[in-house]
Amino acid sequence: MNSIILLLVLLKSLIQYPQPVGDVWDEETRLRMEVRAKQLEWERIRLEREVEQLTLKQVQLLQPLAVAVLVLLVLVLWFIGWKRSLRREELEEENNGAAEEGGRNVQANEEDDVENGGVHGAANAENNNDVANEEQEEESYVNDDAGRILMERIEWPVQDLQKGCEWTTGLMHKYIAYFGEVLSNSFYPVLQPAIGVGSAFEGWSPREQDVVYQVLIPMTPLPGHSFHLELDSAEHRHVRNFRVRVQLECTCTGEQQGENLLCFLHQPEEELRSNQEPSLLDTLCTDCYLDVHKTARWFCQLVRAVWPALPHSHNWHLMLLPSRRSCQFKVTNGIESFRMEMLFGVRRDDSDIFVSSQTAEAYTPSTTWPETYAVAEAKFFNHIASQAPPDSLHLKCLQFFVHLQLGIGFSTYTMKTIVMHLLNGLPVSSWRRGDFLLQLMDIVEILCLCVQAKRLNHFIVGNRRLPEEIRLPRDVQTGQTYNLFHQLAQESAAHRQAMSEYQVLRTRFERILLGED
Repeated sequence: MNSIILLLVLLKSLIQYPQPVGDVWDEETRLRMEVRAKQLEWERIRLEREVEQLTLKQVQLLQPLAVAVLVLLVLVLWFIGWKRSLRREELEEENNGAAEEGGRNVQANEEDDVENGGVHGAANAENNNDVANEEQEEESYVNDDAGRILMERIEWPVQDLQKGCEWTTGLMHKYIAYFGEVLSNSFYPVLQPAIGVGSAFEGWSPREQDVVYQVLIPMTPLPGHSFHLELDSAEHRHVRNFRVRVQLECTCTGEQQGENLLCFLHQPEEELRSNQEPSLLDTLCTDCYLDVHKTARWFCQLVRAVWPALPHSHNWHLMLLPSRRSCQFKVTNGIESFRMEMLFGVRRDDSDIFVSSQTAEAYTPSTTWPETYAVAEAKFFNHIASQAPPDSLHLKCLQFFVHLQLGIGFSTYTMKTIVMHLLNGLPVSSWRRGDFLLQLMDIVEILCLCVQAKRLNHFIVGNRRLPEEIRLPRDVQTGQTYNLFHQLAQESAAHRQAMSEYQVLRTRFERILLGED
């Protein structure tokens, strides 16, 4: 038995003895390597399939969530469109009603400032409804990111407007004080404290740099003189021009006697020429009317003469700029610079309406003083600023469209008027960042409706819903408003051009919304 086992062991050892390396052994190695490669390939395929299955499961899990988000976005967009359609319908009804009753002054005035506010009644009703307020908060949350992106694309003025306004106010205060001393023995007009007007003092600016700070200086007559405003060119209802007639008054009796004042009416001319300064009729008037050009030259002479006496002259350089109807100048210290424009005017009664040297027309006679609403508009923006929350974006909306319409036919004042109508009709709480996109869309739609209707009402004239602190003469408050788009109503070519320009503006707006600009 043992011998048999021994033989079997020897036989096995002979069988398992290593064979010489040859072609057979190479073929076997190659086959093994191919099998190993196929195993690795199968393993890769298996892993890829597992990844695909895992991804498919994740997609299947996320699909209901994506659908829910999409449905929510559709509902929000539908809600926005529904609100805008309500506002458009309201504005169209009011435009049609105003057009039918355009001949009746008081009734038309009560409806006109609703007409361009666009959505006043509907907006007030919405904000009195608690459910609508909750929906508005949800909508604001969804639009918050879009509003933030749009705000980043607005180009703001390089200069600090608040700092510039404060600097200008301080300089004007010094100037007026010195003017009073220099003119104390003359019969030139008495210059009252300057009033900041224009875009910079309203908190925005159409310029990216070199902002113009405008001030209006009211003028009142000295004893022995009086101002009388005479309405001129009344047939042009879209422009209210006045002439300032200067009239000499008797100073022979009453309180004037103790002031050593000679009466221009009853004293001999030789005595007047020898003992008293010339009257205003002999200095700043043409015929008997106050002349804008002469007054502007007189202002520039005063500014130049008084400048060395001001403390600002030690560090700042004054440079007068050419202007026929105002006094424009620039001050610089090598690092900063401020450009200013001093307008002058006469107040209408005890109101915030003036006749001013400023005009937007190519040519205006030197004795013509257009009616200006700049003070009333500045007070309106100050009123809104006092009521608005800290994050109100009404000025950013205005700034956005001022830059958007550059190179197009619409004026800056057109966009400003639309925004003022909206501000006067909507609560200030509706101008937060979440409402930014909605307000921009409203402005675009209101501009479209106004161009189509060929009508945009002036904001001040005929508006009986202004804040109480804004004082208007009765004829301005209760008179019939005038149409800023009067030319579109009179000329079909102008209307076609305006419609074309609106399409350009809307295309720009949509491209910005889509992020193409």
